[in-house]
Amino acid sequence: MSLLVWVMTAIAIWHFTVFLPDRFWAGIVGAFLGAVLGAVIFGLIVHTGSVPGQDDTNLASALEAIPGALLGMGVIWLAGVRGERRYEAQHGAGH
Repeated sequence: MSLLVWVMTAIAIWHFTVFLPDRFWAGIVGAFLGAVLGAVIFGLIVHTGSVPGQDDTNLASALEAIPGALLGMGVIWLAGVRGERRYEAQHGAGH
């Protein structure tokens, strides 16, 4: 059940990317994947590779997903910025 909470929390945070310039690798879809994968991986790390069941899921489960979602989107953001810089270096800044 915590896996569902992690994913839903990541999707909720992902919605705020509408306020950011679209510099994510693979655009908004990349940001979505970064948020979801980051939240799930971080949740698994916190629980040492296991997914808590329904009885062990609480509000803290949602809070555990926030750093992972932000880190995941940050990685995708940096990959997008790096790709833009590489493209500009190869093709000139005016393209």
